[in-house]
Amino acid sequence: MRTVWIIAQREYKRYFSTPAAYIVAFMFLLIIGFIFYVNLQFSLANQVPPGVDSVLGPLVFLLVFTTPAITMHLLAEEQRLGTIELLLTAPVKDWELVTGKWLGGLLFLLTLIAITFIYPLVLNQLVSPGIDQGPLLTGYLGLVLVSAALVAVGVTISSFFSNQIAAFFATFAIMILLWIIGAPAQSAPAGAELLSYLDFRSHFNPTFLVGVIDIRDVVYYLSLTALSLFIGSVFVEARRWR
Repeated sequence: MRTVWIIAQREYKRYFSTPAAYIVAFMFLLIIGFIFYVNLQFSLANQVPPGVDSVLGPLVFLLVFTTPAITMHLLAEEQRLGTIELLLTAPVKDWELVTGKWLGGLLFLLTLIAITFIYPLVLNQLVSPGIDQGPLLTGYLGLVLVSAALVAVGVTISSFFSNQIAAFFATFAIMILLWIIGAPAQSAPAGAELLSYLDFRSHFNPTFLVGVIDIRDVVYYLSLTALSLFIGSVFVEARRWR
């Protein structure tokens, strides 16, 4: 695990040395800040107590757009520069490389999410006697699980490409598919249960967002994370033997 942590630290620090990461962070925080302001003004104008879902709801959807930009370079850039060959010949196991890249990207994304905690704190001051702490805690727990799964998917897809732009669009397409895959289940009885289970939203909005922790949702996100990292490790290992 020491090797995984070293790789993760390297990747995490690397984000703060690239202008692209600052641009992504700025746009992420700007958009969620604007959405928060609009929702807050709407709630106050209609005399409706603002809830934490006004932050967490848009935030989880915003991750679908943000994560591809954060993960697109993790392995694709190594392949483009040829440095992945050096990593593969070093005493680093394939799963350690993939897991370390995943952990570095996850830590950066969680840093951005941690900054957004200021909005629930603002809401807590505006609402008497304060916002419901249940949905707040479960919502952020859900965001950690969602982030882990999305970053794992992004790392895996990044391992398929040597072009960051291609990795970005492929990752974005997969994440949009996971986000909307449950929609046809409403009109297609055949396979509806499977499509509903694969739907990303169905494991967050009805449970974590409203203060409920369902073990099935936790298993879903952890399974997607583990499966993605496994596939990424297998693909990296296949490159070793080419």
